[in-house]
Amino acid sequence: MIYFVITVHVIVSLFLIVVILLQQGSSADLAGAFGGQGSQTAFGPRSASNALTKATVWAAVIFMITSITLTVMMDRGAGQQHSVLQGSSTSAPASTPAKK
Repeated sequence: MIYFVITVHVIVSLFLIVVILLQQGSSADLAGAFGGQGSQTAFGPRSASNALTKATVWAAVIFMITSITLTVMMDRGAGQQHSVLQGSSTSAPASTPAKK
């Protein structure tokens, strides 16, 4: 099950990167108003932004859900409590004062 969630997570991550990079900047509409090439898009000036915005929102929601799911699955799969500091020494090594 965890491999399926990891696969979905990676696919959604790549899709999210592509969808974000395909979106046009806010200055593209201004360039199109003055005769620039920014307004010539495949879906038209408005429908592309709506479709890409919706795709971004859904991909972000799925990304967050898979992230939380992976965190919970990894925590439950460990079976024991662990810490970042586990295995480190609890006391600092004794140091000698500097010689003058």
